[in-house]
Amino acid sequence: MDKSRDQSSLIGKIVPFLGLVIVFLAVLFFVLTGFQEARIASDAEGLRIAENSIRRAVINSFASEGKFPPSFEYLKEHYGIHIDEHKFVVHYHIFASNIMPDIVVRQAD
Repeated sequence: MDKSRDQSSLIGKIVPFLGLVIVFLAVLFFVLTGFQEARIASDAEGLRIAENSIRRAVINSFASEGKFPPSFEYLKEHYGIHIDEHKFVVHYHIFASNIMPDIVVRQAD
């Protein structure tokens, strides 16, 4: 009888502990998932901000100089554009000085 009593008391101690472990793992999973979602949203917002700042500088250049900037390097040099080029890749293609250039900013690989 003592053996069955010992087993039931052991099970009575293990079951609540396992329940706490499961709850802890579930909370940890949801916290890590939230951090991942926040990072993805932050990266998307950074991409949007980078592209908008380049477009604004291009428009300011056209307004003040009467032509679109010949290159992205020109924007960086004359209009103070600072883009984290380890994080983003900027594709700046100009067809003519009086036509808005194609600007594409994407995440770096």
